Amino acid sequence: MKEVKDRNIVIVGGARSGAAAAVLLASKGATTFVTDSGAIAPQQKQMLEAAGVPFEENGHTERAKKADFVVVSPGVPNEAPLISYFDYNDIPVYSELEVACWYSKSRITAVTGSNGKTTSTSWLNHMWKQGGRAALMGGNIGTAVSELVDKTSKEADLILEVSSFQLDRIAGFRPFVSMILNITPDHLNRYQNKFENYVASKMRITKNQQPGDYMIYNYDDPVLKEQVSGIGIRPDGPQLLSFSMLDEVSRGAFIRGQEIVLRLDGTDEPLMGVEEVGLKGKHNLSNSLAVALAGRVNEISKETIRESLMTFEGVEHRLEQVRVLNGVRYINDSKATNVNAVWYALQSIKTPVVLIIGGQDKGNNYRELSDQIKKKVHTVIAIGQAKDAIRAQISRDALYYTEAETLEEAVKLSYKKAKKGETVLLSPACASFDMFESYEHRGKVFKQAVNAL
Repeated sequence: MKEVKDRNIVIVGGARSGAAAAVLLASKGATTFVTDSGAIAPQQKQMLEAAGVPFEENGHTERAKKADFVVVSPGVPNEAPLISYFDYNDIPVYSELEVACWYSKSRITAVTGSNGKTTSTSWLNHMWKQGGRAALMGGNIGTAVSELVDKTSKEADLILEVSSFQLDRIAGFRPFVSMILNITPDHLNRYQNKFENYVASKMRITKNQQPGDYMIYNYDDPVLKEQVSGIGIRPDGPQLLSFSMLDEVSRGAFIRGQEIVLRLDGTDEPLMGVEEVGLKGKHNLSNSLAVALAGRVNEISKETIRESLMTFEGVEHRLEQVRVLNGVRYINDSKATNVNAVWYALQSIKTPVVLIIGGQDKGNNYRELSDQIKKKVHTVIAIGQAKDAIRAQISRDALYYTEAETLEEAVKLSYKKAKKGETVLLSPACASFDMFESYEHRGKVFKQAVNAL
């Protein structure tokens, strides 16, 4: 932990986590200043004003360069001119996650991965509640870590969803349990279009873990299997637990026949039947293994783990059924912000599909969806900045291809195209910021449009 009292700390980015970090550090005696290249939302402005934290928006003045150290919001890329200035001048730059966790008194379970991390983090929170255990949930989901740390204690665990952007600028962040669900290409526009840079960012979650800590990873993911071989030979590294749908792992969780089995201390512990897991789909079953392992090493009982896997109902905006109208199911999967997530969504649907896809492109290869589209999707409706890339790559894979200027227009087009027994799926494969404030905002607009039909 750095001493912050009377230090000049500049926070770059005035969104939710940046504003929360500024208020937290000001409460610890620092002189904080928030700077943003764009507009700061009214809610964050009120938060800063109430705490007496000065700020600037729509550009950076010279005051923004006067820092003993810097806190950067996850939405600000490393290549931003102001961040490059700090790096060039050897002024330390930390993520909000790093700084907030300086003040955490709780044991941390942190979840990352290209897909499934919001569902898995929420699933863990559900498990803690089922077991009567105190927990605080936040990070890349819901509440900024900076807003939670003053509520932390030895009696309450901190359950965090962690993004690659948050991990880019950690120094001492150390979770008791780190969980990496999978690593597939995502956000490559932020990583010089190099997959290896993105992989390295995800793996930073284990950077400071020690032999008393645990790393839970997907044994079926070839990228992770290769990366973990290096951690496995680190004598000061965490204990490794893996989960697999395909193999009986030496230490972790796996499927035997139709049963989930845990193997932690050399003995096999049958947990429950595969069909008893409440969330359906292969990806959810895989994630349930990781969730069960995290519960086990956090000393949650097998009975609670079993009950939690049976009763968890998922999260909003992730394969969420909005309504059935004239025999057509409308599914909100706005949380699917990369191609791999859309692939899993299509895999889980057994009926013919009208697919609404698009938004702010992140360097996606939409051709990875070609086989699924040819099998299941008769109509593709593209929206947002990514339309040109989607048209060039997959417009010929479906029987019908069309474009819409707004999500509301896309919903109306889908209503005309979908027949009884079919599914309309919003699964964008893209970020939302070209048209919406967030993927949550996009999902809500979709649901409003569907309910207005």
